[in-house]
Amino acid sequence: MGAGPHVEAVNVGGATPVAAKSGRTGIDKRPVDGPVRVEAPGPGGSGLAGDAIVDARHHGGGDKAVYAYAREDLDRWAATLGRVAPGTFGENLTLSGVDVTGARIGERWRVGRSLVLQVTLPRVPCATFSAHLGRERWIDTFTRAALPGAYLRVVEPGEVRAGDPVVVVQRPEHDVTVGLAFRALTGEPELLPRLLDAPELPGDLRENVSRRVGAG
Repeated sequence: MGAGPHVEAVNVGGATPVAAKSGRTGIDKRPVDGPVRVEAPGPGGSGLAGDAIVDARHHGGGDKAVYAYAREDLDRWAATLGRVAPGTFGENLTLSGVDVTGARIGERWRVGRSLVLQVTLPRVPCATFSAHLGRERWIDTFTRAALPGAYLRVVEPGEVRAGDPVVVVQRPEHDVTVGLAFRALTGEPELLPRLLDAPELPGDLRENVSRRVGAG
């Protein structure tokens, strides 16, 4: 495994029971050995072969095909949660040496030999995430930390495995990062107009932000 930015773990999961309104969830991801095929999914599907999406209304699909979280950000939760294993946050890719929060909306990463992914938007916490971890007020805790991880779309399909290098191959000129978008969508609505500076913002989110900014 290289010392540069790389994939620490590739995580997939099946549908499991959860003590939340949804009743079942695909958030419980576990590391897998060997390569995993990644392709652009249909509506409500995961980009990773063998990975389950249960709540297709809020997860999966083209703009949320893959969810990535930084190993360094997981380590920041150690004081609250103890050591956080790869996949605990429901991420498909646990990345090391990658500034996920600082990645710009629309940024493209080459992962391994052929897979190219594009940063689309931050993850916003939900009740299922809280129930999965068994933590009271987890949504508030996660929101305050502003370390959301990033959803990605598949630009060029390929295989991914632990140890694959991650290289930024395209970075937009705007300054709309995953962290900024998360803050705008949660506790700092005054930042919403800045999201419109990112032409790569998913269309449905752009329309929602435009309405909110216009109404204000």
